[in-house]
Amino acid sequence: MHHPDPAPRPHHPVRVLRHVWIPMRDGVRLAARVWLPEDVTEPQPAILEYIPYRKNDGTASRDVTLHGAFARAGYAALRVDCRGSGDSEGVMLDEYHQDELDDAVDILAWLEQQEWCDGNVAMIGKSWGGFNGLQVAAMNPPQLKAVVTVCSTDDRYHDDVHYQGGAVLASEMLPWAATMLCYNARPQDPEVYGDAWREEWFARMARTPSYLDTWLGHQRRDAYWRHGSVIENPEAITAAVLTVGGWADPYRGAVRRLLGELTSPAKGLIGPWAHTYPHQAEPGPAMDFIGECLRWFGRYLRGEDTGADRLPALRAWMPDPAPFGSDSEERPGRWVVEEELPSPHIHAREFALRGTAALPPEQAGAPGAQPAAQLRSPLAVGAAAGNVLQFGDLAGRPGDQSADDGRSHTFTSAPLTERLEILGEPEVELTVSADRPRAQLAVRLCEVTPDGASRLVTTGLLNLTHRDSHAEPQPLEPGRQYRVTVPLFLTGHAFAAGSRVRVSVSASYWPWMWPSPEPVTVTVLPEGGTLRLPERPADPARDGEPTALPTPDPPAALDVTEVPATRTVRWDPVAREQVVEMTFSDGTTVDLTDGLTRTETELNRFRIREDDPASPVVECERTDAISRGSWDTEVRTYSRMTSTVDDFHVTNRLVALEGGREVFTRSWETTIPRDEV
Repeated sequence: MHHPDPAPRPHHPVRVLRHVWIPMRDGVRLAARVWLPEDVTEPQPAILEYIPYRKNDGTASRDVTLHGAFARAGYAALRVDCRGSGDSEGVMLDEYHQDELDDAVDILAWLEQQEWCDGNVAMIGKSWGGFNGLQVAAMNPPQLKAVVTVCSTDDRYHDDVHYQGGAVLASEMLPWAATMLCYNARPQDPEVYGDAWREEWFARMARTPSYLDTWLGHQRRDAYWRHGSVIENPEAITAAVLTVGGWADPYRGAVRRLLGELTSPAKGLIGPWAHTYPHQAEPGPAMDFIGECLRWFGRYLRGEDTGADRLPALRAWMPDPAPFGSDSEERPGRWVVEEELPSPHIHAREFALRGTAALPPEQAGAPGAQPAAQLRSPLAVGAAAGNVLQFGDLAGRPGDQSADDGRSHTFTSAPLTERLEILGEPEVELTVSADRPRAQLAVRLCEVTPDGASRLVTTGLLNLTHRDSHAEPQPLEPGRQYRVTVPLFLTGHAFAAGSRVRVSVSASYWPWMWPSPEPVTVTVLPEGGTLRLPERPADPARDGEPTALPTPDPPAALDVTEVPATRTVRWDPVAREQVVEMTFSDGTTVDLTDGLTRTETELNRFRIREDDPASPVVECERTDAISRGSWDTEVRTYSRMTSTVDDFHVTNRLVALEGGREVFTRSWETTIPRDEV
């Protein structure tokens, strides 16, 4: 089935306003960079990206690929640093704080008054900017007509970097809080802000909070998480929403949910990518994402017949089977389409989980004929998982699951007699009991190839105290049996003929999931466990959505030196201790027009002894050096998180240097009670 291709786009010369101040209602000024089509005199619709990552240096190389391209196509394009970030004034008190959303409404009103803007605006963003685009749309400002939200969510508790299934995400929560602590402590640029930059820098460092204290202070899905979760009132959104995700990105489930929730025009797109924009996709193939955006903007900002409203509800990449490790750079496959969701073409295919087998229901036999499985999981299970939040680098991707499978309880099918394609959210239903009031489950769906390799397809976590409610968790009654359902991340996957389907279950999963507070045994009972797969039979009449390749990025006067991420796993058999260590870096970016230079590094360390729930330690080190000529600054942060049976303990240290000399230091510690986790 053919759907409209993006129309050929014009190529206007571009004029860049490098620094523009936008006044807010309380007198605070936000810093913006604006791209305009230079040869257009009449006002045009505007595209806004609104994030806290520094327009001058943090995302400068990426910004031009979006906003430079939009201006070349005839739109005004705007990159604004949130309050308390980059050159913008104020302090950023939290993610998606009401100040941030109110500021966005002020930006939209300001845009409407600019001579180069016709008052019709779209918001675009990946991750943070994808979140706040939806949240601002739920406030229904009159200027906002369209949203392109990439790798974001409608539910901040359900699938962000804080909790998953009610479990604390050890691999993400402190690392992200540590990153934002460092980011928020960076100085304004003296060439933009003027002589008062240093006073403002010190005030910002003195006031910036550790977000972790707030996030850990809300371990249930309460009013804090409902704020900014547009699932609470999706009917409030009237803007047209293009929602985009990737199979290697943890927010992908929001694409399907938004398509079911929104009453405004909405379409979905899911590729093979990680937490990246699709025109810069890793793993590939990348696509002409700029063209997709222009088709959306043309229809909903300019009223043009671009065909955006006639697109299928969902276009998704269906990966072909490939030898493990052969598709690290690009996943073979094809585009598939669903004209509506729920799709009449997707049906549940069940496997009965008995003993160590995953069986067709007709072969299952009586549930009680199989023995129970006792899960006394080593706490170090999970090192092959890769990252929850992946950016496409090899270091963050999952490895062969065989070793973790061997330390988990597994249910494995017979070899498949034909290819099996799934598109949707698998789920596993089990009957369990535990010998402690707090326990957790990690469930993995894997494809076991004939050579014995185990490829991770998708994963689900469940804190068993949250089995009935994330808002009102209840402790387990030791020894009592509970029927629980563990939903897994949305996925598109093709199991090859000859491969086997495997479900792996463990009571720990480090470093994704912070361990239960005490040693615990979870018993999986033989009471009719079930795996449900969303089977989607291939149909050439419905598949094969054409997608153009990316066009070259607009030129930019930037020199970017990239540094690959690393991941090491060390095991001490004497101490029975595992250390997972990861390094990341934005590398070094130099603006060739003015010499502004930024170098950033991150290190995360996850330490655990496999028999001691009191042993987990997460440590995060960050450095961010920004300079130009004799102006030379550096921010360093160190964050650490540990726990006892009753509490979490967090330590933060912030140090700033100027010209290589320490000029500011601040340290603090926090104790936060555990709440059924």
